[in-house]
Parts: sequence; structure tokens; C-alpha cells
Amino acid sequence: MIQYALKRMLYLIPVFIGVTFLTFLVFLVVPGDPVRLALGQHPNPELQQKIEHELGMDLPWYVRYFRYVGKAVQGDLGTSIRTGEPVTKIISDRFPATLTLTIAAMVFAIIIGLPAGIVSATKQYSLVDNAFMVMALVGISMPVFVLGLILLLIFVSFFHIVPGTGYGDGQLIYLVLPAITLGTIPMAIISRMTRSSLLEVMRSDYIRTARAKGAKERTVVFKHAFKNAFIPVITVIGNNFATLMAGAIITERVFNWPGIGSATISAIEQRDLPVVMGLVFFMAVIFVLVNLVVDISYVFIDPRIKLE
Repeated sequence: MIQYALKRMLYLIPVFIGVTFLTFLVFLVVPGDPVRLALGQHPNPELQQKIEHELGMDLPWYVRYFRYVGKAVQGDLGTSIRTGEPVTKIISDRFPATLTLTIAAMVFAIIIGLPAGIVSATKQYSLVDNAFMVMALVGISMPVFVLGLILLLIFVSFFHIVPGTGYGDGQLIYLVLPAITLGTIPMAIISRMTRSSLLEVMRSDYIRTARAKGAKERTVVFKHAFKNAFIPVITVIGNNFATLMAGAIITERVFNWPGIGSATISAIEQRDLPVVMGLVFFMAVIFVLVNLVVDISYVFIDPRIKLE
């Protein structure tokens, strides 16, 4: 298992090169001078030239890129062109908010999605099954920003049940609407996957044998069927957790949530290349690590599976 984990960790090398290089190229193509934007409409030419020299922006692009890679390997992701703040500090300040939101969204998705999928599978083609699947279809189809605005309109503007946007003083009440908004799509995906996986397993011969021996339906579902049906669901949960963490940008923007996503958008708008590259690479690393944890978890769920 350790050998497998180390082998997967080596994937971070091409991920790092690919993510940073593509991000770097995009910023080369996009018009606009980040230093000029940072200094305002009428910058001092000498000051602008001095800052560009300090940042190495007067060097060829490939020299700048390899310089960045060399520093990043040592743990230095650079500093913000706009504020002069180290990128690592921006990550450490913003990541807890994104992690909190992602965990809350995934808890919501699992608590609603798993039971809905199990009930739909055990009551296939019933009114309950159809209702849950229609709700899942709506959840998958609904754009995140539309759902967020609808929830704000209903629960903040009309009924005043929860406070508005922002982080507040860290109270959980501020987390409710962003978590529901971010967790709706994975909730729908989890419910559909749970239903289809459970139905497939319940058609197996050993399930028919268990029923023929007089086992109760609850025992058949939870003791015999669910364990095998849960493996693809674990994959979906793991992939969605990593995707949520990397893709919370829109939700954080709608709810003014002070996380990695909102920091990324601000950095893109200000063409703050070191911040964008650092944040994008950090989220790519998180994505790889979460998928590694998911792969390893298969062994504990089903010992017959071997890591290779």
C-alpha cells in the first residue's frame, strides 16, 4: 500500500508541470499589464519598470517559468503582485473557509443522496422512486449560481430565516445556504449512482439465494447488497469532494465566501499571475490526494481489491 501511495504521489510532478505551464501560457496570451493594473491608470514609468524588474517580468517567458518552478519546488509560490503578500499565506488564510464549505456541502449531499438512492432502489418504479429521480434530475440540471440566487431570494430576502452573504464571525448559520447550493449537484449524482449500483447488485445470484433462504428484505439490502454497491458510490463521493473543493468558485462568489475560489477570481481579474498559479496548483494537488485516499479506501471496504 505504501509503495502504491508513493507511486501515485509521483503523479504530482506532471500535474504540477501541466497546471503551472498552462496557467502561465494563458496569462501570456491574455492582454493587459498586471503591474500597470496594480499601480493604477497613470503609473510612474520608473516605478513600473522597477517593479517589473524585481518580478523578473523583463526576462524571457521561459526563464520566468523555470524560475517559478525552481522556487516552487522549495516551497516558495511567489508573492502577490497586487498586495505583496506571500501566496502561501493567502492559501493558509483562505483554505480553512473552503474546506469547511466543502465538508458541509458533502455531508449534506451524503445525508440526502444516500437514503434517497436506497429508497428509490428498494421501491423501483414507485411514486417515491419517480419523485426522487425527478428531484435528482433537477438538481443536476440547475446551474449553481441560479440555485444560489433563488435560495438567497427565498430565505434571506423574503423570509429572513438566515443571514445574508459572508462568513460572519464563523457561525454555522452562514454556512447553510452555501453548503446546500454547493452540495445539490453531488447530492443528485450520489442518489442516482446509489440507486443504479444497488439495483445492479440486487439482481445478482447471491441476492436471490439470500431471499430464497427467507432473509428479510432489510437484511438483504444492508447486509448483502449495500456493501458491494457502495464501492462505485465511494468513487463518486471522492471525486465529487475533490471537484467541489476545486470548483467552489461560483458558490463562494455568490455568497461572498472568503475561500480559495473567491481569491482565485479576484487574482484573475487583477491578472495576479503568482497568486493564480499558486492557487490552481494547490487545488490540483488536493484533487490528486483526495483521489489517492479514495483508491486506498477500496481495500478497507472490500479486502478482495488489491492496489496495483
